[in-house]
Amino acid sequence: MVDEILEEEVVKRESEEFEERIVEIRRTAKVTKGGKTLSFRVLAVVGNRKGKVGVGIGKAREVPDAIRKALSAARASLIDVPLYRGTIPHETTAKQDASVVLLKPAAPGTGIIAGSVVRAVVELAGVQNVLTKALGSTNAVNLALATLKALKDLVPPDKAARLRDLGIGQVIRGAKKGA
Repeated sequence: MVDEILEEEVVKRESEEFEERIVEIRRTAKVTKGGKTLSFRVLAVVGNRKGKVGVGIGKAREVPDAIRKALSAARASLIDVPLYRGTIPHETTAKQDASVVLLKPAAPGTGIIAGSVVRAVVELAGVQNVLTKALGSTNAVNLALATLKALKDLVPPDKAARLRDLGIGQVIRGAKKGA
């Protein structure tokens, strides 16, 4: 009994530290014999600004229900993002349907150079300096999912160093030729 109460408190604390952002609310209509059936699609992003972020989509007849579903789906899709000195460790691209997102590390003080959807995802992931470019379709759902894929593909510098048998400094600054 005590263990269950402690688990509930831990879950509450974890959910409190996550920041939620509704990126898009779109009204959709299904045409039927009796007329149009209206519903809503919500795109939400959840993150703790310390390397965890998730994207979720919720659909319902009422906006509050759709928001609740989207936030729940975003919490279920949380991923870990490796951060290095307030930016991402290396350049990466990812594709989702017709949308392509390019993420590049940036120097301190650059800020987040991104459109609204990509900005929401990288901000809540905890990235402070990054350059981004959305190529192809600018559909909000596809951009959010492509950004999440790109962040998932990042490899931390220490893991890259182990895989390539180099020092962390060599991975970051580049290995010298002939060495």
